[in-house]
Amino acid sequence: MAASENTPELAAADPAQLAIDGPIATITLNRPASFNSIDLSIAKKLQELAAEVAATDAVKVLVIEGAGRAFCAGGDLPTLGAAAASDTITPVVGELLHHYHAFIAALVHMPKIVLASVHGSAAGAGFSLAAIADLCIAADDARFAPAYARLGASPDGGGTAGLVAAVGPRRALQIFLGEDSFSAAQAFDWGLVTKVVPAAELKAATRELALRLAQNSTSTIAATKRLMQLAAKNSIEHQLDAERDAIIACMHTDEFRAAIDKFLRKGK
Repeated sequence: MAASENTPELAAADPAQLAIDGPIATITLNRPASFNSIDLSIAKKLQELAAEVAATDAVKVLVIEGAGRAFCAGGDLPTLGAAAASDTITPVVGELLHHYHAFIAALVHMPKIVLASVHGSAAGAGFSLAAIADLCIAADDARFAPAYARLGASPDGGGTAGLVAAVGPRRALQIFLGEDSFSAAQAFDWGLVTKVVPAAELKAATRELALRLAQNSTSTIAATKRLMQLAAKNSIEHQLDAERDAIIACMHTDEFRAAIDKFLRKGK
């Protein structure tokens, strides 16, 4: 994969890395010693990388993965513990979430498919990240842990929005307040995960799925993602209007013209 503009020496020290290979971008959480937990450094870097991906028109699919033994263990507990001990929770967590939530908002708003590739543990903010992604593929030995309730905290990182959209409000409430952890198979049954593969095959399976998604036109991906987001909010009349406007816009693209011409020529 072609790396972002960082040199390899600098990239190795970055708390998150970006690689772009044609229509597929990959953001790798790169704090393996702390199981890719979210501190201020990685939150700032993720915000920066998401903006770069959003501005790169050639990218159709963004894969998010974790380096080392875990996808993401959630918020950085030493950071949170120090803030609690010094009574600086509001400024410390406020600044952290200012950057991290900007990253999450960018994932939701970018007209590209965001695919979380989960191995090891996805806990706390890592669990929320898996939930807010458009799609999630997981290794069969991955574990999902909401973790917030055990710390006496409520969810962050878009977890409530992502999980409600994936599994519905009742199941989401049960997961956040009534589950310590659960398997990839259970996550699949509940609709949080869209595909489960053997751990040894996760990298290849993620790549295969990303390539399949990237076969779609840019306009199709953007319009379909936006329509899915609107569906739960719109009346049927407004949703039908949105569908009408989106399909007409897609049909004005060169990709549509080429595709329809190909189908018509097949019929002759």
